[in-house]
Amino acid sequence: MKRLSILASMLTGFCAVGSAQRLEPIKYGDFESWVTRDITESVVIGGKHKLVYEIGPETRISENKPYRNLGGSPWATSNVYAKVSGVTKASNAVYPAKRSPTSKCAKLCTQMEDIKVLGLINMHVMVAGSMFLGEMIEPISSTGDPYSKMEMGMPYSKRPTYLSLDYKVDMPLTDTRVKSTGFGPKKTIPGRDEAVVFIMLQRRWEDASGNIHAARVATGGEKFKKGTEWVNGHKIPLVYGDVSSRPEYKWLKLRNGDDAYFARNSKGKLVKIIEEKWDDANAVPTHAILMLSSGNGEPYVGTEGLTFYIDNIAFGF
Repeated sequence: MKRLSILASMLTGFCAVGSAQRLEPIKYGDFESWVTRDITESVVIGGKHKLVYEIGPETRISENKPYRNLGGSPWATSNVYAKVSGVTKASNAVYPAKRSPTSKCAKLCTQMEDIKVLGLINMHVMVAGSMFLGEMIEPISSTGDPYSKMEMGMPYSKRPTYLSLDYKVDMPLTDTRVKSTGFGPKKTIPGRDEAVVFIMLQRRWEDASGNIHAARVATGGEKFKKGTEWVNGHKIPLVYGDVSSRPEYKWLKLRNGDDAYFARNSKGKLVKIIEEKWDDANAVPTHAILMLSSGNGEPYVGTEGLTFYIDNIAFGF
């Protein structure tokens, strides 16, 4: 009996070690350091200095120039420097925020951007704060085809079982959204917006013509419909293989055609990622796509005041 007791204790200890979970933080995913950009907007829209934030090494840039990720940061945001028809405009909806007296987090906001042209014409544009693994292609020169201005995803060849993050949601007590494009009157639309996170692991390859193809290796995602206090170590599972028959993943379908994301091919050209099939459940990915946003609808539609706080993002194994 004593021998059996000792053996049982050894096996219990072994199982505890064998099932231990490991977190692999994503670089700069603790949001303790930020790049601050000081952009001067055109005189025709007021000539203001606007602070625009990026996730990366602590530094300040005081000039109007396109941003490229610094310090090996894999993160991009919906914060942008735009130059349309010679007019310089900056937009910022992702901010560093204090989580405690000694730590920071990321704050993603759905907000109305107010623009006054020549001091006379008021334009109101609804924007949602988003951040993703990849790079924004600046300066933005038009509002059309937004995915073509984003290089989506980062090289990644591991097989995590979940995404871990701390989060908090401030959700206005309203069941309506507002559509405001800056042209024409605002429109009120029924239904509450929601914060969202999704993860896609892909296996990509390039053909002889420079087209990028992909197979979906793993999928994960969650929509946040209610306000919460801080939730720490929240897990979003990753499911490997074909999830098309599972209703909870219908919104994370394969992306191609008009919904396709973009990436640079081996010649440096930004091309569509043709996500053409679900991969084998045992496949090894080449890239990871991760998006977090304070909105989950079409552009220029949202619930003003919806705020999504994010901290400590890591892949879990």
